[in-house]
Amino acid sequence: MSSIYDQDLPRTEANYRPLSPLSFLERSARVYPDRMAVVHGSGEKTIRRTWSQTYRRCRQLASALEGVGIGKGDTVAVLLPNTPPMVEVHFGVPMTGAVLNTINTRLDPQTVAYILDHGEASVLIVDSEFAPVARRALELRKSEAPIKVIDTVDPILEGTSETVGDIEYEAFIAQGDPEYLWSLPGDEWDAIALNYTSGTTGNPKGVVYHHRGAALAAISNIMEWDMPKHAIYLWTLPMFHCNGWCFPWAVAARAGVNVCLRRVEAKAIFDAIREHGVDHYCGAPIVHSMLVNAPDALKEGVPAGVKAMVAGAAPPASMIEGMERMGFDLLHVYGLTETYGPATVCPKHEHWQTLDIGERARLNARQGVAYHLQEGACVMEPSTMEMVAHDGDTMGEIMFRGNIVMKGYLKNPKATQEALAGGWFHSGDLAVADPDGYMKIKDRSKDIIISGGENISSIEVEDALYRHPAVLAAAVVAKSDTRWGETPCAFVELKEGAQVSAEDIIAHCKQHMAGFKVPRHVVFCELPKTSTGKIQKFELRKKAEALDTVS
Repeated sequence: MSSIYDQDLPRTEANYRPLSPLSFLERSARVYPDRMAVVHGSGEKTIRRTWSQTYRRCRQLASALEGVGIGKGDTVAVLLPNTPPMVEVHFGVPMTGAVLNTINTRLDPQTVAYILDHGEASVLIVDSEFAPVARRALELRKSEAPIKVIDTVDPILEGTSETVGDIEYEAFIAQGDPEYLWSLPGDEWDAIALNYTSGTTGNPKGVVYHHRGAALAAISNIMEWDMPKHAIYLWTLPMFHCNGWCFPWAVAARAGVNVCLRRVEAKAIFDAIREHGVDHYCGAPIVHSMLVNAPDALKEGVPAGVKAMVAGAAPPASMIEGMERMGFDLLHVYGLTETYGPATVCPKHEHWQTLDIGERARLNARQGVAYHLQEGACVMEPSTMEMVAHDGDTMGEIMFRGNIVMKGYLKNPKATQEALAGGWFHSGDLAVADPDGYMKIKDRSKDIIISGGENISSIEVEDALYRHPAVLAAAVVAKSDTRWGETPCAFVELKEGAQVSAEDIIAHCKQHMAGFKVPRHVVFCELPKTSTGKIQKFELRKKAEALDTVS
């Protein structure tokens, strides 16, 4: 039934506009035209561009894409590292109404071919470093639909520059109009990006983002981090991963500086922090641990106060302590590809600083509470769809609902319906809720180890392993056992120069947990990781099943 507030109060262009992160770029170029937007490289080869220059280049890209027939609903795929073109495609592609598909640069050609076909890419922009992969992927495609291939050649990349396309990126955008008249999407529900999941058990699923979600995820990042105007952001996080957790758009909203980084190495990171005054960066735990364990000589002159955001796994106590020694401020967030990256945060409280490092680590390791602009994130019993008790013990599944949840999976209605059943997105992460409402993951549903009828959290065992001073990284998976059904198997990566035996690790674990949770097998190795630093447990499960004795 309508009310007086529904009468003669129309929605018009004057009082309603679709939300889109494209507006952030336009505003920064208009208000801060001469502020630095992009920095890439060092010394004589450094590329520096202002926000007005970046805006013009994005419009040129959009115009050039339109010139080759790209428009609303088309897919533009890219195989790019964190270089200036990768920043530009996040704006230039959606300016045409097309959808940006950032492909993981570490994927094999067969998977890249699948993604190009499944996403129906019309254009592929590829960095010369990945030309061999792109060439083979194009050969493996099953679709006969043509793809226009555009090469980018990074001037700071040493060695030969192999190409696979018929035109280079700079020549291509030179064909475009820097004054191109783009428009906001007709509907903020329109797709802006396509991101593929890891696909560890079959073909990857295509996660579709909309303009509204991208804009609100970016704003939430700013709010949770208190990200200041003109922040100087270092690209340690791959922009192909959840669109860099939406930070290309967040940096634009703050008229900040994108400090591009082609390779994630400790020396390059510390050098960039010193040279460019970096004050913000993001990464998986492995990135932060790499900095903590880097030689002291590399850290000389690095200022205190750098803000770091960690996601992908809970930060262990050794990492938190190491970050504090460097003077870095660590914020823990949590999310999935389906939630535009981070959608919960673990806000710190002042009194936590009075606690010992172990208790601070425990509190900071929690997945926390919903982002400001995410309507809901809570632990629910999936069979009843009711919230579990906030007792820190009752386990359920983390679920999300609201603005920062995907449209769904591309061409996969069954998976979309299952993931969004009951009006909530089902994460697959098993967790508890503490009395203060903060969530704490206990495990992925597929990673729970059931030993003798008892559930063992692989994360709990990993937390114990990380307490050992020699452990750099650890992962625990289930190994089949004729007596117990499954037992924990630990894979441990040691710090450089450390020497410790499997028996030592097992004895250490016995001091921190019940005996049935202690790993029966310990394997020392370099852990297999994704390009974003996540440990590939599916690879470790294969290795675990091949073991016979303690290694």
